[in-house]
Amino acid sequence: MRTWILLASLWPALATAEIYRWTDEQGRVHFSERAAAGAERVEVRPQVVEQDAARQAQASRWFEARREERQAQAQADAEQRQQRAQECAQLRQRLEWLSQGGRHFRTDASGERHYYSEEQLRAARQGLADRMNGSCG
Repeated sequence: MRTWILLASLWPALATAEIYRWTDEQGRVHFSERAAAGAERVEVRPQVVEQDAARQAQASRWFEARREERQAQAQADAEQRQQRAQECAQLRQRLEWLSQGGRHFRTDASGERHYYSEEQLRAARQGLADRMNGSCG
């Protein structure tokens, strides 16, 4: 805690560091925090950047567009989660129905029943379980 208080008290002094400028024998200009022979002190002032109304309006439109994109993405994600939840519920219901026992069949175009063998039921249950593991977690 004392360190923070010390840093806070020294901050204004650190922010007003002095900059010196000098030219060497080859004619190159140098800048440094330490005064060299023949160096002159350079005053550095913070630069205030003001935006005009058009630039502010452009930035506002850009931020609004990004916000709308994020909202649209969040809505699409929510719809996808809801769709996945419905699909998982249907898969669970079918698996439960196949696991209840009894005789299961399919009806062909002519209305005739074709009963599933135990092997076909086992394969159907395994397929549903695999789809649930892949989609529902």
